[in-house]
Amino acid sequence: MSGIYLHIPFCKQACHYCDFHFSTSMGHKEVTIQAIARELELRREYLQGQEVGTIYFGGGTPSLLTQQELQLLLQTIKDLFIVSEDAEITLEANPDDLSPEKLRELKAAGINRLSIGLQSFHEPHLRMMNRAHNATESLQCVKDAQAAGFDNITVDLIYGIPATDHSIWLEDLKTLFSLNVQHVSCYALTIEPDTALGRWSKKGTFKPSEDEFTAEQFEILLEQMKAQGFVQYEVSNFSKPGCESRHNSNYWRGVHYLGVGPSAHSFNGHSRQYNVANNRKYTAAISEGTIPAEVEELTLADQANDFLLTTLRTIWGCDLKVMRDRYGYDLQSQHQLYLQQLHNKGLAWIEADVLYLTDQGKLLADQITLDLMVE
Repeated sequence: MSGIYLHIPFCKQACHYCDFHFSTSMGHKEVTIQAIARELELRREYLQGQEVGTIYFGGGTPSLLTQQELQLLLQTIKDLFIVSEDAEITLEANPDDLSPEKLRELKAAGINRLSIGLQSFHEPHLRMMNRAHNATESLQCVKDAQAAGFDNITVDLIYGIPATDHSIWLEDLKTLFSLNVQHVSCYALTIEPDTALGRWSKKGTFKPSEDEFTAEQFEILLEQMKAQGFVQYEVSNFSKPGCESRHNSNYWRGVHYLGVGPSAHSFNGHSRQYNVANNRKYTAAISEGTIPAEVEELTLADQANDFLLTTLRTIWGCDLKVMRDRYGYDLQSQHQLYLQQLHNKGLAWIEADVLYLTDQGKLLADQITLDLMVE
């Protein structure tokens, strides 16, 4: 089954760590949503009749959509594509948007999975990141969502935030577990150059955490998640058994997906498309019936590297037989010594022709993948 991703490029304010495409100006929100609906029409053949099993509203802040805008986009998808009756329909939301009334609207529209950007329960950290919500809202919105009937909730947390010790991170995890959610995504605070934190770091007014400190928090995360019955099915994602994100799992497994909206990406197995990351240019092109996208045709080596990059990060590992049969690349013969070194260091192992990373290996997943890539 394929998936559809919709990028909603609007936010109330800019978080100091975020380098995703968004605008804080709502003046062109209505015309942009109309353009996204129109793009769905223009690209109705992209998935070649495949059944759609997942729909994902990302951003930006999709919880800023009105009920009418959300219904327009969902109905357009259902009119143009074959959507599975049990499709997973996820919407990313900020806590300050999730009033009881808003939650009822989302439920009525057909959203059956919420992704809530909590990031932290610690008030000073929320202020440092310039989040639009406070710590009280972080707690209350999850409880309100559960009361509204949402039984598939994932929350985001950020670790590696500068602190004198790990006590704040431990308290965040304790609070998280008290909420009894089904899924958690945890990301290290990354300092991107074109963000407020990036500029402050360059000026010396903000000092990021040392790599060792961040790695220690990741190890604490792994230990605590395992103790609470969560499965780490991808480097940054944890779920109770059976509650994995179907949309993201498909992405990591190379399933085709259509991305619509400014800056959205699409993948059909042999190419990727990247929509322009500019709202005005996007809406202008769509109004003329053209897709403002850059197309990258993938060579066999590109496809092999994509497969390696996505699968090695997961609990399912990288299938070496697929690498050989589909892409003509024998990882074991090409990197025999390196793979043996990874095994000896306790970073990876091979079982039943599948390469897996250990917990320690996951700390170095990006570098290991880079070392194994097809040139």
